[in-house]
Amino acid sequence: MGGERGKVRLMFQDEAGFGRISKPASCWVTGSMRPVIASQHVRQFRYAFGVVDPRDGEKFFIIAPKCNTDWTNAFLAKLSAAYPDDYIILICDNAAWHTTKNIELPANLEIMTIPPYTPQMNPIEQIWKELRKGFANKFFNTLADVMDRLALETQKLTAETIISITYRDWVKRFYY
Repeated sequence: MGGERGKVRLMFQDEAGFGRISKPASCWVTGSMRPVIASQHVRQFRYAFGVVDPRDGEKFFIIAPKCNTDWTNAFLAKLSAAYPDDYIILICDNAAWHTTKNIELPANLEIMTIPPYTPQMNPIEQIWKELRKGFANKFFNTLADVMDRLALETQKLTAETIISITYRDWVKRFYY
């Protein structure tokens, strides 16, 4: 199947929320200063839908206002359009919007789900941890500021970083 269509890709997918709730983290300061970090607890969020390919470090993200079937369908359509010649086996969790009968699956995508309550089987979970480093000790005045930071952090992710975080021994066995 990979010959005439392009690559067969094994990609790991998930969603994560990013918002205006501050996340204090350890930080370095000079001398005997005590760090002062602005904090807020505003419940405004946007969601990142993302996929990564552990073999070559490819990534694809969108920012959405909700995490539901409609936005999952929009994400799948955009992902399919971004890789029109590839066949993508998409590994994701058992969220209701991944398994609903209302999912609109493009012809070049196939969804396989991991068992419930096994985030360790989805390497993109560690990508969210990496992205959240860019949110530590930050104060966001607006939701637009959050979305700008999220876009910046996803763009900063290099293929080398993605591979180093996600390309595990058990993932390698899928390719060989």
